[in-house]
Amino acid sequence: MDYASTNVVWCYWQGKKSFNHTHCWEVVKTCKRFQIIPTGPTVVLNETPLHETPASDSPMDSPMSQDSPIENSQGLLGGRRRRRREGELSKHQAMRIEMDLKQQEHDMAIQVEYAKEREYVRKEREYVREQNIEKKDRETMAMDTSHMSPETKQFWKLERRDVMRRRLFRDDGPSNTDCQ
Repeated sequence: MDYASTNVVWCYWQGKKSFNHTHCWEVVKTCKRFQIIPTGPTVVLNETPLHETPASDSPMDSPMSQDSPIENSQGLLGGRRRRRREGELSKHQAMRIEMDLKQQEHDMAIQVEYAKEREYVRKEREYVREQNIEKKDRETMAMDTSHMSPETKQFWKLERRDVMRRRLFRDDGPSNTDCQ
C-alpha cells in the first residue's frame, strides 16, 4: 500500500522531517522512527472510516452522527457478537472442565480398582506362602527318622521343636503386644 501518496510520513530521528523516499518505504515502514500522519481525505467504507484523523471535518464526526441509528445498531450487533462469542468460549471452557473432571474420576476409579487388585494379589501370595509353610511343617512332623544317623535325627528333632514353637505361638491367640 502506498501511504506516501495520501499521507505524510514523519521521521522522528532529528526532529520532525517529512519522508519523501517512497521507493524505500517497504524497508522502513516497521521502524519506530517513522510515523504515518494522514493528510488526505478520510477513506470511508460502509460509513466506517479506515483510519482516524485527529481534526476531521467529515459529517461522521458531528454530534448527530453519534446518535445515528446505523451506528447504534452496529454497536449493538458488535456487542451481541462479542457476548455470543464470550458465551461460546465460556461454554467451551465449561465443557472442557467437565471433560477434565470426568477424566479425573475415571482415572481415580482405575487407580482404586488397581489398588484393590494389588491388595488381592498380595493376600493371595501371603495365603500361598502360609500354605507352603504348613505343608513343609506337616512333612517335617511326619518324617520317619528311625533309619537316620544320630546327627540327622538330632537335626530333625530340632526342626520339629521349631515347628511346635511356631504352632504354639500362632495358635496361642493375640498376645498383650498385639494392637488389635
